[in-house]
Amino acid sequence: MIVELRCDPKRPRGWIVDAVRSLQRAGHSVQLRWVEGATAIPRHLDTLFALEKRVLQGGRACGADLVDRNTIAAPPSASFVDIVVDFTDVPAREATTQSYLRPLFNGEAGEFAAVTAILAGDMPVIELRDEVTGEIVDRGHPSTEVADGLSGALDSLMVRTVTLVVANLTGVPRPPPGVTPSAQRRDIGIAPRFVLCGLVKHVLRKIYRWFCYAPQWHIGWRFTDDAGIWKTHDLTGVSWHRLKERPHRFAADPFAVTWQGRTVVFFEELDHRLGKGVISAIEFNEHGPVGEIFTVLEEPWHLSYPFLFEDGGELWMIPECSATREVILYRCERFPDRWERHATLLSGVELSDATIVRHEGRYYLFGVTREGSGGYSDTLSIYHADSLMGPWLPHAQNPVLLDRANARPAGHFVVRDGRLWRPVQDCSRGYGAAVALAEIIELSPTRFEQIRRHHVTPSSHWPGRNLHTLNRLGRLEVIDGTRIQPKIFSYLFKS
Repeated sequence: MIVELRCDPKRPRGWIVDAVRSLQRAGHSVQLRWVEGATAIPRHLDTLFALEKRVLQGGRACGADLVDRNTIAAPPSASFVDIVVDFTDVPAREATTQSYLRPLFNGEAGEFAAVTAILAGDMPVIELRDEVTGEIVDRGHPSTEVADGLSGALDSLMVRTVTLVVANLTGVPRPPPGVTPSAQRRDIGIAPRFVLCGLVKHVLRKIYRWFCYAPQWHIGWRFTDDAGIWKTHDLTGVSWHRLKERPHRFAADPFAVTWQGRTVVFFEELDHRLGKGVISAIEFNEHGPVGEIFTVLEEPWHLSYPFLFEDGGELWMIPECSATREVILYRCERFPDRWERHATLLSGVELSDATIVRHEGRYYLFGVTREGSGGYSDTLSIYHADSLMGPWLPHAQNPVLLDRANARPAGHFVVRDGRLWRPVQDCSRGYGAAVALAEIIELSPTRFEQIRRHHVTPSSHWPGRNLHTLNRLGRLEVIDGTRIQPKIFSYLFKS
């Protein structure tokens, strides 16, 4: 397919380079047309971007950087293109019946609209409008984990806009969008104050990290005879207990399993002094934790989210190791402390929190995928296979969702009253801020739809700022959250 990108020549930026490369990787030919007359952001904003680049981003390349427009892509040469993707707010000069998409940011087109939407204090909703019919054909809402400052937010926003564009060039009907547009915008004149506030917050975060571990995740557990959170849709009921961490470490992503007569909770354990996660575990009896925490799996790379499941009479684990750009399957050699790398299910993809469910005779693997400087928690992709060992094929609608509030897995799938559900991370107020309960309405190799039914947040029953895992094994229910943890406490109290 020949794709023509239309962009503003006054501010050629790195995100345009990234857009061209993403489209080319997807197998498209790309030509670039510069369109005069777009509403431009003020020149002083590039000075502010340069300040952010130095202070917030350590000099790293950013999609908001200005680049030489002559090096981005070939000028128009094809007499006919299959589709136009117009990133400006300039009305099309000619009537056309060819495919023509225009990205919108909180309902407005162009980079100026993107920036003013970010200045309202949040990432805007992205929409793709068909300029021939006037219809909105897709919609997404990106997350902000890697959005350092205004320039970083613009970079992440444009990366995810291109993600949505690429998905819409496959010709496969898209799943129903699960987000609603916003109308929030702010005057461009507040940009200096916005950037200054971002720099101040950056300094305050550094000061906080000098004195406190950040983040400090911890695990909660309880025994309950009812359906727990899946029934109440909140954290009320039997009191929660906090699992004590080892000194200088946090614990998160709990998964419980009973195997060979023993019940063990596996979780991510991160030593703040090293900055790398391992998979650790602790045994439980009918009263609670037994003995000490012990490490069961360590690799040269970071590990987290130890998804556990039984298949073919064996116990398996898929820990998150997205830094390797692989999804790796481990088999339990000796329960619970010896695990052997058995197979690579996927390679060449940065996928986090792999979660498998068997549904109508097939295996489905859910996870959030990331490309470039896009967010970590907003883009849900699915792969499917007829056996655990694959081959694993991408879902026809991948990515099936671009929605920070409903994409990232938060634990095992659950079947209730014959209906399939999954817990998801709601990252609309930040990474791992809350959990939502979503019902799967349709799942096949070519179709996907889910509906978010309930929202679960931290409360007085489980105080803290975050909640991003929910799992259940029999009467044992496990969650996680964060708290303020001064570093000195680890030395004084060893807990």
